[in-house]
Amino acid sequence: MLSIRNSINELERLAVERDSAVECYRGTINNLAHYAVEVDEQTTSQYRRYVTALADGLCFAGMREASSTLRALFRDYKAKAAEYLKNVRDQLASTASALEAVMEALAQTDGDSDRRMSNVLGSLREIAQHPAATSIRDLLLTATNGVGQAVEDMRKQHQSYAAQFKTEIHMLHQRIAQLESAVTIDSVTQLLTRAEIAGHIQALGPCDVTLLLLTTSGLRLAEARYSGGVAAELAGAFAKRLRNTLPPNAVIGRWSNEEFVAILNTPASDVIKLAKSLGEQLSGMYSCLLEGKVVRPDLQVRLTVVEPAGGGAERLLARVNEYMTQPLARLA
Repeated sequence: MLSIRNSINELERLAVERDSAVECYRGTINNLAHYAVEVDEQTTSQYRRYVTALADGLCFAGMREASSTLRALFRDYKAKAAEYLKNVRDQLASTASALEAVMEALAQTDGDSDRRMSNVLGSLREIAQHPAATSIRDLLLTATNGVGQAVEDMRKQHQSYAAQFKTEIHMLHQRIAQLESAVTIDSVTQLLTRAEIAGHIQALGPCDVTLLLLTTSGLRLAEARYSGGVAAELAGAFAKRLRNTLPPNAVIGRWSNEEFVAILNTPASDVIKLAKSLGEQLSGMYSCLLEGKVVRPDLQVRLTVVEPAGGGAERLLARVNEYMTQPLARLA
């Protein structure tokens, strides 16, 4: 009886600690929603709604799944925040360019106006000194001096505006630099277009490069089964994993919706060894978000290695086209 009572007490204690852990985890998730950095209203409110719903439905058995969902929500919010910052940066850059154009126009206009006004005032003073203008000399001099003072006041005002514009431009450039540093985190995962990667191949000289061609299966299925957003997130996650796996100097492009090309400044023998393990690392299930819930579309990757083997860049590009149009690619 004593042993049973001790076991019950231990179980009760563990249950209390379990409930306490779940409550602490729930409070942490709610805080992550409440203190999220504000971007645009729609993105932030959606993020908070999804994270709050995750906290409300949290239970001990689902904590591992909640951790995966939370990570996916963070990744999605980071990507949207980066896009928002990029748009703000572009707008600030346009504003700075417009202000600089205004400054140049003001500087040019001020120079021309000063010259014309100085010429007019000089002519008026010469007329005032003419013997025939004795009767109106004082009137002309008074008017000339008044116009001259008004011009000087306008010049000072323009200089004040110019100084203010320079300060605004300087602040805008500082803000742009900050935003550029903020968005460069995600820019490394972007891939070249087909035209760009083909241009890279055409520009290759007689150097020791190897092409790695990848055909994926699952992106179209993810779009059909889930949504275009899930397919785009899956493609982005695959591209990021691919870039992190390949050498830093690899040039990677997206040839079509499910086909990719990487240019490696590496001997073919080394690329073949890399490709054998790369297919396993890139294939499998990926975590993506659909309406605040984690879905796991499957992606399978086939690879082949193309060596230069003479013939120049045009021949190399032709071999890429041949591979991409084959229904069954050779497995590396």
